[in-house]
Amino acid sequence: MYRIVYEKKVCKDLDKIPDSDVIKILKVFSALSINPVPPGAKKLSGKSGFYRVRQGDYRIVYNIGRDESIIKIILVCHRKSAYRNL
Repeated sequence: MYRIVYEKKVCKDLDKIPDSDVIKILKVFSALSINPVPPGAKKLSGKSGFYRVRQGDYRIVYNIGRDESIIKIILVCHRKSAYRNL
């Protein structure tokens, strides 16, 4: 089982998202702790160890630290601006 850690920015990102979508995103977080690369997850090109998962119109970008069994959530934002912030 993987431990989930968050960037400081993720909490601010979640505050801007409607509550109904935040609940779904939090379910994705808990699913990532069991399976770090679920079906539908894509590895980001040009970024070593970075993956993204879709949840509706939102993208969750994360990094897997296999040595320490840690998943670090980098950002959660709307799909139109998700990759500008990397």
